[in-house]
Amino acid sequence: MAPNARNVKIATSTGSGGPLSAHPTGNSARTTALIGTSSLLVGVLLAAANLRPAVTSLASVLDELLASVGATHTLASLLTTVPVLCFGLAGVCAPVLSRRYGLARAVGVALALLTGGLILRVLAGPVVILGGTLIACAGIAVGNVLIPVVVKQSFPNKLGLVTGLYAAVLAAGGGLGAAVTAPLSDALGGWRLALGSWALLAAAALVAWSVGARHSAATTSAPPMRHRSLLRDRLAWTVTMFFALQALVAYVVMGWLPEVFVSAGVDRATAGVYLAITSLFGVPVGLLLPPLVARLRDQSLVIAVMTALGGAGFLGVLLAPAAAPPAWTLLIGFGMGVFPLAIMVIALRADTPEDTAALSAMAQGIGYLISALGPLLFGLLRGATGGWTASLVFVLVVITAQVFFGYAAGRARTVRPAEG
Repeated sequence: MAPNARNVKIATSTGSGGPLSAHPTGNSARTTALIGTSSLLVGVLLAAANLRPAVTSLASVLDELLASVGATHTLASLLTTVPVLCFGLAGVCAPVLSRRYGLARAVGVALALLTGGLILRVLAGPVVILGGTLIACAGIAVGNVLIPVVVKQSFPNKLGLVTGLYAAVLAAGGGLGAAVTAPLSDALGGWRLALGSWALLAAAALVAWSVGARHSAATTSAPPMRHRSLLRDRLAWTVTMFFALQALVAYVVMGWLPEVFVSAGVDRATAGVYLAITSLFGVPVGLLLPPLVARLRDQSLVIAVMTALGGAGFLGVLLAPAAAPPAWTLLIGFGMGVFPLAIMVIALRADTPEDTAALSAMAQGIGYLISALGPLLFGLLRGATGGWTASLVFVLVVITAQVFFGYAAGRARTVRPAEG
């Protein structure tokens, strides 16, 4: 487990080791950490609540948006793919921001980008919508990488509990984005105000983070270290592939599941509720599982079983989508519940905060880049075949691979960065 979090700092760089390496700058590092107070926890949780609604809210009014701006499903494919691609590209840059400006400022900038992007994307047509979505998702990407680092660094003795709270609030935010945006669109007279309203939640998180994120006044000098790269570590790649595959499935669900159910005869509002259930199911899972699973020697069996149950839900959607949508939705939601375990595995497979930062950047940076292929291929297969069968078979193949990588990532061992 991590040393006292008040005496260490994550230091990462894009030097010769690239963005996936960790080393302090200069001959020694004067290190400070964010203080693990209750106000910081509030800031962490409010930030977590904003890491999904930008995506799930868009999916629930996608058809209305396309009709309003006269766009085709090409824009739909971009809007479901570009955010995840942005998560990967911006996520790789997150450790650089943390090193240069500190965790407090880096996450604050991320929340400011998110707030601005959510406002921008409702002001004009397709190009502005896409640009605002990119800016918002750049902010989300930085938060995706850095907030788990804050959790391990500032709450090392409550890792399971705080990880569970973080994952539960994140899931709740995604569920609310899916469930209430369509009704908000009806109540407010259109999708623009409905989507734009989520900027209020982002602004609240920015305020809470500004109040709660404070560095310790104490500093310590750390001896110089040579760069530590994870790119040649097999376990790091295993964790990265597990994270990538579970994210791929999650963003296929968030981007396309309502459309699949609508094609099966489910009305649009109900399809949005089903999407909300897949996210909200992560609330009890996030609260209950991480504190329990963190005590296990390894997490392999739990990850494999949860992933397989998600696969059973997709199999139901493939074979009989209209027969029992609530059952398929619950199974898919249970499978998506591996997300908090994927976050926790990043922390458990690293010995130090420095290694956690490097593994988080690698798993989420590269992982989100890989997962960006999911929504794109899902939509392309739908367009090429005129149905959902090929798309759903593709997801089932991915889930099969996820069982393998998840089981391997859950084994009790830690990464061993190569030192140059």
